[in-house]
Amino acid sequence: MEYRSLGRTNLKVSSLCLGTMTWGEQNDQAQAFAQIDRAKTAGINFIDTAEMYPVPPRPETYATTEQYIGNYFQSRGDRADWIIATKIAGPGNGITHIRDGQPRLNREQIRTALDNSLRRLQTDWIDLYQLHWPERSTNFFGQLGYRHQEGDFTPLEETLEALDAEVKAGKIRHIGLSNETPWGAMKYLQLAEARGLPRSVSIQNPYNLLNRSFEVGLAEISIREQCGLLAYSPLAFGMLSGKYENGARPASARLTLFQRFARYNNPQAKAACSRYVKLAREHGLDPAQMALAYVTAQPFVTSNIIGATSLEQLESNIRSAEITLSSEVLAAIEAIHTEQPNPAP
Repeated sequence: MEYRSLGRTNLKVSSLCLGTMTWGEQNDQAQAFAQIDRAKTAGINFIDTAEMYPVPPRPETYATTEQYIGNYFQSRGDRADWIIATKIAGPGNGITHIRDGQPRLNREQIRTALDNSLRRLQTDWIDLYQLHWPERSTNFFGQLGYRHQEGDFTPLEETLEALDAEVKAGKIRHIGLSNETPWGAMKYLQLAEARGLPRSVSIQNPYNLLNRSFEVGLAEISIREQCGLLAYSPLAFGMLSGKYENGARPASARLTLFQRFARYNNPQAKAACSRYVKLAREHGLDPAQMALAYVTAQPFVTSNIIGATSLEQLESNIRSAEITLSSEVLAAIEAIHTEQPNPAP
């Protein structure tokens, strides 16, 4: 397993990160424990979660994922072996069960959300505390066509000051962004530098063969500012694994169970996906492993967040770290991308 610096910190995180958003919905606690054990054996030292998880978010399962991870630490006694990332939820997106349906990124709510995450995770500190999505109205979760709205949102400086207080209290080691825009990323970095506030060490945004929009403005920021990408949805909700080809809907698969996940399911995305799956098979590659290897190899990526609902899936995803794509395969990927760029942003 390769290890990479988390921003400008002295933390080294594995190039693959264990994603957890199915735990508490598609996976029970015993299965979550087994996944963590297997990830550790493979050399993964990085786990990503969120107060909102599992997904899809429901009041009945709220924060179950963090509870599972905390129970694991209590059972194994190995908290210090792990770099733990979690997130505070922002407003909107149908969230009506978190902080009375009015989550904000202000001082009071950051303190409340963080303390609750610490309690559920059964730990005294969070290595990476992330803002799950912006409080302001902007482009994230696939929204295109920016339409400016002033609105009322917590000033970014107040958010950073609140996080600074928690860093000084020893509850947070580092902070990160998620689902952020180039303007937001640079504004947070500018404020941190100007005011001596915590500097974002990472940005967690979607990145996969069907959605490479991160390359347009954020990739340069990641490299120049050492605020690397934690890539989520590297398999586009499993589409790039090939298991949904020709309209297939495997039992218990995410897109079979939850109709709401349509982001990577449009006609142009399906067409591009079929070309990537065919390319992988023509070169004797597993389609999912090819898609993951591509993401992990990008110079702006710090860690690639892999998720699985079975140990077999997790094992296959972990093996993607052993793959180096040939120049021929990379050229073919670029040819497909040129003809059908970002079909599912």
